[in-house]
Amino acid sequence: MLRFLVRRVLGAAVILLLISFITYLLFFALPSDPALLSCGKNCNAQNLALIHKNLGLDKPIPVQWWDYLVGIFGGRHLPLGDCPAPCFGLSFNNDTPVWTLLKDRYPTTLSLAIGGSTVFLIVGVGLGLISAWKQGSVFDRAASSFSLLGQSVQIYFIGPIAIYFLSTQLGWVNRGHDPDWSADPVGSLSGLVLPCLVMSVIFWSNYSRQTRSLMVEQLSEEHVRTARAKGMSSRYVFLRYALRGAMGPIITIFGIDLGSVFGGAIITEATFGLHGLGTLAVSSVNSSDLPLEMGVMLIGATSIVFFNIIIDACYAAIDPRIRLA
Repeated sequence: MLRFLVRRVLGAAVILLLISFITYLLFFALPSDPALLSCGKNCNAQNLALIHKNLGLDKPIPVQWWDYLVGIFGGRHLPLGDCPAPCFGLSFNNDTPVWTLLKDRYPTTLSLAIGGSTVFLIVGVGLGLISAWKQGSVFDRAASSFSLLGQSVQIYFIGPIAIYFLSTQLGWVNRGHDPDWSADPVGSLSGLVLPCLVMSVIFWSNYSRQTRSLMVEQLSEEHVRTARAKGMSSRYVFLRYALRGAMGPIITIFGIDLGSVFGGAIITEATFGLHGLGTLAVSSVNSSDLPLEMGVMLIGATSIVFFNIIIDACYAAIDPRIRLA
């Protein structure tokens, strides 16, 4: 297991290096002159030359990228002062360290991603298991129809409806606000209930259908029929043999969906007026703030790669054959 995890971590490190280089190339090499974006309105040739030197744009692209990478892990000295690790540079808009902006916004996006994933995995897999257990029943048909309806709606459509009825009219849940886990963990949790529920709808609908399909397929496998022939109870066979066989593909699907989960968190932030990486990314694109854009991109990519390693470890724990692959 340890060897498997080491291989995955080394592979993830290579992937992140490639992502960082390609991202740096796109943001700092392809634009006509990134220094113009930092120079501002009152820009002259002298200021432009100084910014070129301060940003290191007078160096070859590989050297610029390496200095940027070293700064993330070891910090670096910038014209406005030292930038401690992790240093993603300074925002073009207000000369604020990018890491300061990222760490203020990241908890909201991460909380939405984790909370929404927890909800749609529990609800989606749970409904799928019950539907597979009660194949052909009224519950099975109703759950399938409801799942199909859930896949047809979007966050920006169901979000305002949920806010109006569940929060404004009925007052059952909080409308949603940015979390502050250190100061008010209970309030933070209540403020994320509705956004996480809305975000999870389109996902748990898919997982319900996928789980049911996988469980029905597993129940027809030869080893499951053999277990039944040996006199084992239907519930034991369902949970011990069929469920274990279906969990591997479900975990794989979840790993593929991680990018969509973070994308769903970004849309949810805009729908509920939350301040996470999504709204930060939009504002950085609108203002052409290249260091901030790259910081958001790298943090998002690192999060997805990290959670994929965790998912691979879970998959390997369920199916030992994966460790030998």
